[in-house]
Amino acid sequence: MSISTPNAISTPSTSPTITTDALIIGFGKGGKTLAAKLSAAGRKVVVAEASADMYGGTCINIGCLPSKSLILSAEQARRDGANSTPETREAAFEAAIKEKRRVTSMLRDKNYHKLADQDNITVITGRAHFTGPHSVEIATAEGPVAVTASKIFINTGATPRIPDIPGIHTTPGVYTSTGLMDLDDMPQRLVIIGSGFIGLEFASMFADFGTAVTVLQHNAEFLPREDADVAAAIRAQLEAQGVKFLFNADTKAIAPAADGGVRLSVAVKGMTRGASQACDSTPAGTGNAHTDITGATDTTTTTSPTSNPTDHATMSHVQTKPSDDGEPRFAEPAEARFCLTTDAVLVATGRTPNVEGLHLEAAGVELTERGAVKVDELLRTTAADIWALGDVNGGPQHTHISLDDYRVVWSQLNGSDRPYTVKDRKHVPSSTFLATPYSRVGLNEREAKAAGLDYVVKRLPVAAVPKAQVMRRPDGLMKAIVERNTGRILGAMLLSVESHEVINIVKLAMDLDAPASTLRDMVFTHPTIAEALNDLFA
Repeated sequence: MSISTPNAISTPSTSPTITTDALIIGFGKGGKTLAAKLSAAGRKVVVAEASADMYGGTCINIGCLPSKSLILSAEQARRDGANSTPETREAAFEAAIKEKRRVTSMLRDKNYHKLADQDNITVITGRAHFTGPHSVEIATAEGPVAVTASKIFINTGATPRIPDIPGIHTTPGVYTSTGLMDLDDMPQRLVIIGSGFIGLEFASMFADFGTAVTVLQHNAEFLPREDADVAAAIRAQLEAQGVKFLFNADTKAIAPAADGGVRLSVAVKGMTRGASQACDSTPAGTGNAHTDITGATDTTTTTSPTSNPTDHATMSHVQTKPSDDGEPRFAEPAEARFCLTTDAVLVATGRTPNVEGLHLEAAGVELTERGAVKVDELLRTTAADIWALGDVNGGPQHTHISLDDYRVVWSQLNGSDRPYTVKDRKHVPSSTFLATPYSRVGLNEREAKAAGLDYVVKRLPVAAVPKAQVMRRPDGLMKAIVERNTGRILGAMLLSVESHEVINIVKLAMDLDAPASTLRDMVFTHPTIAEALNDLFA
């Protein structure tokens, strides 16, 4: 049953108050799977979703699937040479956006009807907030609906974290990933604030479309949690696509540029040049000197050795700041100021649990120091009969984790003798969809060393894999960490074509406690990328 449809929102005139067995706040992966399971078990369920544009959750509408649709379209544009001229780039981008919208619209509709068409499920479109331990009010377009439920499940996901930079909220052309994936026109220049994996996926995608991409990293180390050799290989791949990096870069202010673009005031530590006027006092749009900052570093790396921003964000050096009083201060690195002029800015500085407006205190639900809903190993909150699933509970921000959270909760509701817990979860894999996908599971070498483990490192260049050569995708490397005396697989890092598929084989072996020799001796079909595991673990 449905109180709302994708095209209309209404509230039942005869019953503004609903009593139900279960209320699920948010239409994400864990919540929608739980709703269907509860309904099949004969329980009455209400699903509250704040926006009709989000039926099905983040992954379907603004996350995994639309971004992967665009990434595949961008790769096709690069292979076909459609990114070579302004006209062909625009046509390829327009077609990619159209296809992305088709896919998300289709999936959104299917997800909506998969729940709303069930007699035991009522979907209400509106923003929910707690009014008591078992009561919630949902603000719909036609007025509030009160819901009382025996059990409540918070599944509101996460929202982009926006840094406190002057002008970031008011300047046209500044986007989160959601907005950047729904542009009608392709930006010719793009600056990305943040070099985490979300930012790097977008850097790779837009570079393939033909956009000139510049990535700003606030410190000197690229992908600091990854092994140095893996991080270097990922960076080299992105630079080969034309992506430029500016390290030790701190964005101080953002404002409109005279040409209709965006102007950023950026401070770069460790860089020195002759002093000039501050960026804030430079008239909008005057930063067009195409200054080459290559080789301007004193103590840290700021750009790749071949970097030249002429075709990227226009950089105009405007100020050097060795110290506040003008005297040399050798204990602190020098700081140079630049104006960057670009067509669009992507803010990719992470995501934070989406708890704003829920009034959790009314139900006795507490938050962690990081702002996530506090849960135990069964995903129970600090209030009785209230659980939290998915990104909102502060766990790994993956759709497959949200699905596994459903398993944790359902195991408590289906009468299991021993519920499945978060502590039972093994070896969470992840994939980043760059031009050459990067996937990993378990420990990397950095982590194994820090843990004091006795291990051996296995390496294999992807160029040695026959199928990769056949696919004309020989770039990358495979790396695995194996415990020396036991042969136990501690982890694997695959920067390789189809790594997002192959990593699941490694995870399965780890889950089953199979030694590395199992993958070394396994009979795989040929030619495949998976058979590279024979050689990797040899």
